[in-house]
Parts: sequence; structure tokens; C-alpha cells
Amino acid sequence: MNNNFLNNLLNSISVSGYEEQVQDIVEEEMKDYVDEVRRDEMQNVTCVINPNSDIRIMLSAHADEIGLMISNIREDGRLQVIDRGGIVPSTYPGHAISIKTSKGIVYGVVEAYRELFKEKDLGTKQFRIDIGAKDREDALSYVSIGDPIVLDTTIRKLANDKFTARALDDRLGVYIIMEAIKRAKKQGCTVGVYAASTTGEETTKTGAYWTSTRINPSMAIVVDVTYTSDCSGMDPAEMGTVLLGGGPVLCNSPIVVKALNTKMEECAKTAGIQIQREAASRLSYTDGDKIHFSNQGVPTVLVSIPLRYMHMPAEVADEKDVEGCIELISQFLIKYK
Repeated sequence: MNNNFLNNLLNSISVSGYEEQVQDIVEEEMKDYVDEVRRDEMQNVTCVINPNSDIRIMLSAHADEIGLMISNIREDGRLQVIDRGGIVPSTYPGHAISIKTSKGIVYGVVEAYRELFKEKDLGTKQFRIDIGAKDREDALSYVSIGDPIVLDTTIRKLANDKFTARALDDRLGVYIIMEAIKRAKKQGCTVGVYAASTTGEETTKTGAYWTSTRINPSMAIVVDVTYTSDCSGMDPAEMGTVLLGGGPVLCNSPIVVKALNTKMEECAKTAGIQIQREAASRLSYTDGDKIHFSNQGVPTVLVSIPLRYMHMPAEVADEKDVEGCIELISQFLIKYK
């Protein structure tokens, strides 16, 4: 694995609407590997090989993460916030946080006290963030209204090739599509490939829609995370049996073209990659939902990364699944005609 690239992505702060830092990392990493790097007004970054090909395959993964944004600063210097994306409010009180400001990172703590945990509808309205400020004026010398906030966490290696970090959803997907396009180009891919690190998936999904309408792809491969069934609280009856370390996951979804799932399976079999299946009743709740309906309709296939503890302070993935996704997608690109 390209640990330097992946760790740079995971160490960035990319709350939905504030993806510039992670996109700078993508652009810097990819500029010498692809034929073009495009960046638009909404900070979507698209890395392109073979732009003159009539076949245009879009790879999509989102750069943004869930988090908070400063909405108000009280007279006592405490910060008030709103959410950006589907946070789990009960995971925030008592936790250290990082705030990305124009002056650098500012650290703080989400206030916690026993009575707070008795709130039936705990949400961001009850949050107060302590950065050590004496009062509002002092706080404003450190932070500004609108600054994004994430949980202050670390990247750790676990046993048996597993690892944990904040917001693997979906910077891990960005890593996968960028490594896949590198590998496909090196192995002689001839079709046009447009690897898009998109913005706003956790909130609006505008990034994927904008990017797809501008690429006008022949088809799209969407890479995002999916729940595993091998941890507490998950019921395999809902989505199927998905195991960490069990390989890339293909989705039986109404928005996925079955023939593309079949092509993915054929590539996996040829390359000796173990794959898994999940089930979706309706939409996929990924960028694929916007891409599929863009233009005159885009044939879409979803390749998912097994993930434990999605949207929690420490998500867990397996290096073997990451490598399997990269190889599966690169083989698909090489063999596509």
C-alpha cells in the first residue's frame, strides 16, 4: 500500500464543504501519473487518462467527511455548532476535537457532564465546545464563524492487516480509485478513465452530479464503504453477509446495471479476487444515486469497501479489501472495450 498517500488523505480535515485540503493532496499525488488533472468551482478533482478516447469511464469516490461547523460563539467563549452530515451526536461529548482555521489547527473539547447524557434528543444544539478562550472576543482571535470541526483521532494499525482511523468513509475510496487509475495506465489501459474525487456526498451530493454532467461518462464505477455484518448490532438479513477481509463488495441494487456486476465478477475470477455481495432495496445512498440519473442516464456499478463502525470516531477496514478493490477496478479498466 502507498501508506504515505493514504495517511496524508486520512490526516487531512475534509468536512463536507471544506474539501480543499484533501483535494490539494490528490492533485499533488496524481499530477505525474495522469494526462490531465481538472478542478472545478466546487473543488471536485478529476484525474484523466486517455482523454481522446470515445469511451469515458468515470470512477467516483467522495473526499468529504462528516463533522461540525461553528455556527455561533457565546459571550463566555464557548463555541456552538451545527452538523455537516450524518454524525452520531452521542459520540461527541467529552471528545477532543480539531478545528481547521485560517491560522492553523485549534484544539478543543466538547463539553460533557452526566446530565447531558440523559438528554432524550441529544444533538448539536446541546453541544458547547471549550477551546480555552476567556470570552467571545478572545475566542474570535483563534477561530471564526464557519470553521469546520472534526474529532481529534489517530491512525492505528491493528492485528491481521486491519487498521483504524476517522472518516475512512470515503477518503479510503479516493485512495482506491487513484491507485486503480495509476495501475491501469501502467498496464496499458486504452479507454478514457476519469477518476473523480467528489465533494459534498455527506450533505448534498452536488459534487458527483456536477462532475458527471461535465464528463458525460459512458459508464461509472462508484467506490464507497459499506457496513459489515461481522460486528455487534448488525443484522445480515438487512443487507447480506459482508465480512471484513472478505474482499470487494458488489451490490444487488436497482440502480446497478446487472451486466456490469457480471463483468466485475468475471474480472475478479480471472484475477483470483474474492468478492462479496450485498443487497439494496432502493437507492444506494452513495454518489451513484446522482450519477445514475445525470445526463441521459449513466450505467453504474458499485464497488464497496467493507467497513466496521461507520460514522463513528474510529472506523475499521482491512488492507486486503483495499488491495482487492484496487486490483479489481484496474483489471476492469484494462479489459473494458
